[in-house]
Amino acid sequence: MTQQGIVITGAGSGIGRATARAFLDAGWRVALIGRREEALRETADEYPALVLPCDVSDPAGVDAAFARIVSDWGRIDVLFNNAGISLPGNPIDEIPVDDWLRLCNVNITGMFLCARAAFGIMRRQQPAGGRIINNGSISAHAPRPGSVPYTMSKHAVTGLTKTLSLDGRPWNIACGQIDIGNALTDMAARFTKGVPQADGSIRTEPVMPVQNVAEAVLMMARQPLDVNIPFLTIMANSMPFIGRG
Repeated sequence: MTQQGIVITGAGSGIGRATARAFLDAGWRVALIGRREEALRETADEYPALVLPCDVSDPAGVDAAFARIVSDWGRIDVLFNNAGISLPGNPIDEIPVDDWLRLCNVNITGMFLCARAAFGIMRRQQPAGGRIINNGSISAHAPRPGSVPYTMSKHAVTGLTKTLSLDGRPWNIACGQIDIGNALTDMAARFTKGVPQADGSIRTEPVMPVQNVAEAVLMMARQPLDVNIPFLTIMANSMPFIGRG
């Protein structure tokens, strides 16, 4: 069987790094996309991963990165569309417009550009087909206080997932979304120290190992292309999401 290949964006840290290493350990070819080459090489460690420094919000950079992957591999089987950033919590009128635009460039435009590049390759390669897994969030369902930019961006990701799931059918392209709650990364470390709640209080929240997320993405990617997992939610069991928390 031909070795399968996955492209992972935001692969220099956090969920992207953990997921990349899980796929490398499972014997996949892995292409690592992120802004910092040194961080990508740390992710690859001793593995022969394809390291591609790239800003996902740069159309020319994204197209060049995906062209390099196809040149090396001949095809792309899976994209884990993972890159994303967040902002400090604030009411909407206290959020600088430049911060909003910076977040949208990564969380929305970056998702669009990478999905666009992968989709175009997958529909034209022989045999046609592939899988796109978008990193959503619990925030794609329920917001945190003061999180207008991030929450809006993750609702946009859900729209991308639903539409690509429909549009990909003629070319055997499956698209799903993983919605993650409180995986312990540098971005989520603040949950262990106390974060604002809907009732105005500040409380610590449970977290889960990031490796659980990596294993879930691997499970989604291993499904045959006549099977799709449109939405998968994985979260620290007791975090405030279901019911009243």
